[in-house]
Parts: sequence; C-alpha cells; structure tokens
Amino acid sequence: MSEYYEPQINISSPEIHNTMGVIVVLKDKVDGDILRQVVDELRERFPYFYVKVGHRGGGQPTEASKNGLTTEPADIIPIPNDLPMTIRNTWEPIKLNSAESNYHLAAWKYENKRLAFEIDHALTDGAGIMPYIKSAMYLYLSKATGKTFNSEGFRLSGDTIPESETGDPFKDIDFTEVEEPFYQKKPITDFLRLVNEQDYEKRVFYLKLPEEQIMQYCRDKDGSPNVFFSVMLAKAARRYKTNDEKPVTVSICTDRKAILGNHDNYRMFAGDCRLDFPKNRDLTDITKACTIARGQMMLQIQPENALYEIKQMKQMQQTPPAPDISLASICVSYVTGRSFGPLDPYIEEIYVVTALSKITDILCEITCINHSFFIALMQPFSSEEYYNCFLKELDEAGIHDEELSSEPLRICGI
Repeated sequence: MSEYYEPQINISSPEIHNTMGVIVVLKDKVDGDILRQVVDELRERFPYFYVKVGHRGGGQPTEASKNGLTTEPADIIPIPNDLPMTIRNTWEPIKLNSAESNYHLAAWKYENKRLAFEIDHALTDGAGIMPYIKSAMYLYLSKATGKTFNSEGFRLSGDTIPESETGDPFKDIDFTEVEEPFYQKKPITDFLRLVNEQDYEKRVFYLKLPEEQIMQYCRDKDGSPNVFFSVMLAKAARRYKTNDEKPVTVSICTDRKAILGNHDNYRMFAGDCRLDFPKNRDLTDITKACTIARGQMMLQIQPENALYEIKQMKQMQQTPPAPDISLASICVSYVTGRSFGPLDPYIEEIYVVTALSKITDILCEITCINHSFFIALMQPFSSEEYYNCFLKELDEAGIHDEELSSEPLRICGI
C-alpha cells in the first residue's frame, strides 16, 4: 500500500482531467532551443517531475479471500521516465501519460512571448511547482540574455536535494495525541451553481490589478487578498443570479504543509476552508462582509485543523475529493511568492491555471509579481455575463483593473 504522502495519481477520470499549469509571459519572444536545454538541465535537480506511471506490488491474495482468487491491486505510483519531456511550439493541448507526452506526467509549451508548464495536479500544487518555474526562468533568462544573475533562492543542478523537499513532510510530527479540532465547518451541499447547461466551452479571463491598491483596500476593509476576492466574486454571483435563494459558497485553497511548518516539499497537500454567503446577508457593507469572511477563514486554518486532517490521511480516513464531485460555487487560490528576484524585469505576467474540474464552478487563481496581482478567472461556459458582473463589482469598489485577454481554456488532459 502506498504511503499516505505519496501522490495519488489515479484520481483523474476520463471526463475530468486533474491537471494544472503555470503560464509565464516574458518581455521577449521565447527561444524554443534554449527552453529545451533548460528543461533537460533541470531533470537532475527536480527528478520528481520527470516521471511516468508505474506499478508497485499487487497480485497477493487478500485476507478476505477464501480461495486465493481475490488479490490486492497494485499501487499506481510515479517512476522515473528517461524519455525527454516534450516541449511544443503551440498552445494546443495534448494528453499527458500518452505517447504524445513521451508518457510523462508533465509537458512544456510555448507561443510567441509566453510559455507554460503543465502537470498532473496529483503530483504537486501551486506551492510545490513554483520553485521549479523559478529555476526554469533563472536558467532560461541567463542563457537568453547572457547575463549572470544572483542564484540565491533558486534550486539548481548540483544542489543537494533535502529530505524535507521529497520525503514525508510531516515526519517529525507525532500524530498520536492529535485530537479533533475545536471547530470544523459543516459543508453546505445545496449551494448556488454558476453553470450554463447549454454552454460547456470552458474559458479563462486574464486580469491585472495594482497590488498597492488591493492591499490598501484590504487594510481599510479588514480583509486579505483571499478574503477580498472571495467577497467580490460572491457579490458577482449575487448580481449574476439575483433571484437564486441558495447560499454562495467559496472554497479558499490552503497549504497544509506551510501551515505545519514545511515550505520545501513539492507534494500536493492542498486543503481548503469554506466561506458561505447566504442570500439574506447584506454584502453592500464591504468591511462587514470581509470581517465575517475573514473570521470564517481564520477558524478553519488553525494548525489543529491541519494536524487533524493529516492524521485522517495517515489513517486512510481522508482522501482527495474526486474531480467530479461539486464542493463549492467558487474557488479562490492565491499562490504566494511575490518575486522572482533579479528576473522580475524580464517577466510581464504570470498565471496559474487548472483544467477546471467539477469540484467548483468558478475558479479564481491569483498570483503577484512586479507590484501587480494577476488573475486567471476560469469558468465552465463561454458567456462573459458572470465575468462582467465581477468587473462591475471591482469598478464599484474603486479598483482599477486592466483586462489583458481571454481565450478558451486549453490545458493538457491526462
């Protein structure tokens, strides 16, 4: 049986693809030959991303079998893949874990000034993938510009890979005495849905907002970036579906590793906290709305909650949600890491995207670089009606936004 901290790479389904990616827009056109050199060079430092599907164990009779015909299934695990990771000069998606990707669970692509790395989301999360992206940009820009950048803070070939990065991220924690936390929010199952039954074309909108203005707004309104965008998106949902009586639910992604003190590990240990916005709650008072939302969030992101959730995972009592089970109207995810250091002047935009499973209807991925927030707002339909409601809420809050682009959501399947 797999260890509790090993990736569960079999949680995608034929209809729902559990993949994610990071998009970086540079100031100059991408050189594919240099990118290929960089990707090959990083294999030594990040071997855990250069993998394919393998099997371990299985075939032994189970304890419950009486005639030996029932056997334990093999564990599906990532194993090293010696074939080159694919790099293609097109934004059109391919299937990971297929001949198109050399059976890798990750792939690169580029087009004009932008490039993207896409990967099986079960392998890693936003916090786990960002060091790889930063190192890739360090090597790429070093080669492309011919300049020597300060390498402090970048993971590069020749480094010793610490156990904290690849092993059990919680190995020093004694879970035997961990008890149920003081507060656990009961999930709401009947919530407002932001779907269009006649329109299934997934779309992503890219926005740029001034960091200084957002942070000042958060200070004035008792918020944080996660809380602020949760309130704005919930208000947009109410504007979009004025007559719907059901509560709007917002899932804010959390990083259990960071909550419990491990900021190095690449593995996917994302959790979430749930905010609810019932129809009778007045959202016109932004300060009050942010205070309530922030209070809900703080109750759920205590270390005792993360400890208890990890203990359940260790006891195999909690597994990642299936990608086709709906959990919230909206999901907000903020991948921190506000700077690429000396590389910032060469980077124009950065986004995190996912294949948008049915876990949530609307997904808002937030990143920050060069004193700007960048938003990738993903939705399961092509209509701009909800997006325009969101822009209207930002405008009424006095937030200056810059609409950069939109396109169909094109990301690798698996």
